[in-house]
Amino acid sequence: MSKKVEFFFDVGSPASYLAWTQLESIAQRTNAKIIWRPMLLGAVFQATGNASPAAVPAKGAYMLKDLQHFSNIYGVPFNFNPFFPLNTMHLMRGATAYLEEPEFQTYLAAIFNALWSEQLNMESPEVVAEVLTKAGIDVTDFMARISETEVKERLKDTTEEAVARGVFGAPSFFVNGEMFFGQDRLSFVETALKEKTPKCIIVVSGCAAAVIGDDVQSVCNKLEEKYNVPIIFIPGSGFMSDQTRDGLLLSTKYLYKKFVDVGDKE
Repeated sequence: MSKKVEFFFDVGSPASYLAWTQLESIAQRTNAKIIWRPMLLGAVFQATGNASPAAVPAKGAYMLKDLQHFSNIYGVPFNFNPFFPLNTMHLMRGATAYLEEPEFQTYLAAIFNALWSEQLNMESPEVVAEVLTKAGIDVTDFMARISETEVKERLKDTTEEAVARGVFGAPSFFVNGEMFFGQDRLSFVETALKEKTPKCIIVVSGCAAAVIGDDVQSVCNKLEEKYNVPIIFIPGSGFMSDQTRDGLLLSTKYLYKKFVDVGDKE
C-alpha cells in the first residue's frame, strides 16, 4: 500500500470530526493508508495568526449551518458542542499517546463522539474519565500516558511540523506533498489518491552529472521523502564506454521489470 494521506487534526474541531467520519471509507476505496497526525489547533492559530470561524459571529453562524448540511449529506450524527471552544490539550496528548497502540481507534471514536454527538463537556476530568471507562480504556493508564514528557514533546513537534508545512487550520491533509484544507475538500483528497502513482522511480545519471559533481542522490532522497515513492539512483561514473552504457541499460530494464513490471520500457 504505497498511497498515503496524512491527516492533521484536533478533536476540538467539528470539521475534523466530520472528516474523521469519512476518511476511512475514502482510504478503503483508494487503497490508501491514513497517517494520523494529532496536533494542537490553538497553537497552530497562534503561530499563523489564524482564528476560529466562531470568532466572527456571522461566519460562525454560517459555519454551523454548513457543518450541519455536510453531516446530513454524510449521514452521520452531528450536534454542535455548547462548550465550544474547548481546551483539548489533554485529549490531544491522549491521541498522541495511543497513536501506535490498539486503543487508538477506540479512543478517537470515544472522544469525537462525546464531543460532537453527545455534546459533553470534555474539559471536565470527571466527564473524560466516564467516557474513557465506558469505552474500555483504563483511566489511570490514560493519565499516566498524557503526563509523559515524550508524549508532550511529540505533540508539540507535530504541531510545529504542521505549521512549517503550511498548515493553518484543521483538518488538513497531505497527499503526495500537496496540502488540502477543510473537510469540504475531501473530494479533492480522494481524487488525489486515485491518481496513478508509480511503484518506483529509477534515476540513472549520465556522464555530465558525474563529471560536474551534481549531488543527484541528495535530490532523489528529498523527492522520495516528499512524494512517498521509492527512488532508486544508479550513478554514472565519468565518461561511460559503450559497454558501461549498455550495462546500465540492462540493469535499468531489470529494475523496471522487477519493481514496475514494464520491462520493455526504454
